[in-house]
Amino acid sequence: MQRPEPDYKRIFRNPPVLLTDRLQFRAMRESDAEDMFEYAKKEETVRYLLWPVHENVAYTRSYLSYVQDQYKKGAFYDWAVVVRENNKMIGTGGFTKIEEKHKCAQIGYVLNPAFWNLGYGTEIARELLSFGFNALGLHRIEAQYMVGNDRSRRVMDNCGMTCEGTARQSMFVKGDYKDIVTCAILRDEYFAREPEKTYALPDESHWYDRFF
Repeated sequence: MQRPEPDYKRIFRNPPVLLTDRLQFRAMRESDAEDMFEYAKKEETVRYLLWPVHENVAYTRSYLSYVQDQYKKGAFYDWAVVVRENNKMIGTGGFTKIEEKHKCAQIGYVLNPAFWNLGYGTEIARELLSFGFNALGLHRIEAQYMVGNDRSRRVMDNCGMTCEGTARQSMFVKGDYKDIVTCAILRDEYFAREPEKTYALPDESHWYDRFF
């Protein structure tokens, strides 16, 4: 029997908690401000990202307040990524866009540099792919990185994504034109590598009703 089409807005109005071996994915909270500012204030974190460093923790709190409003609208598809062992928030991961008509999405992730080179980036990306194909029923998932961001490229390679080419100087970021590489994996390619997984999707309640 064919599964019903997922309602993306309903799902992300109440983002489900996801678990991997070492990590928990949950909705971001304003109480994450200190942990987020710890990495968002560092130039090395944002070197290959579209946004600048956070100048102070007040800015981070303001951003997280904005995120709460976006969750309520079902218009934000990112999770906080938390180490299960100590509940420290070490980054974010999610879908930067979802094209419902085409069943196509793009993933993105940010990780505290203190946790680089420990396999967390790959663990995050693999869970995003799993959720996208298993829970959202996507046909294609892609990711992009700026040329020079070799860490991000390794994550995509580790996940079985195929490099599809470089769009030369296709983004103007922080005063300069950047070359952007797109990698992607299709549904049948993913399930040739990974088993199916079942996710418990949220009911109609809001995540913030459970925490505040």
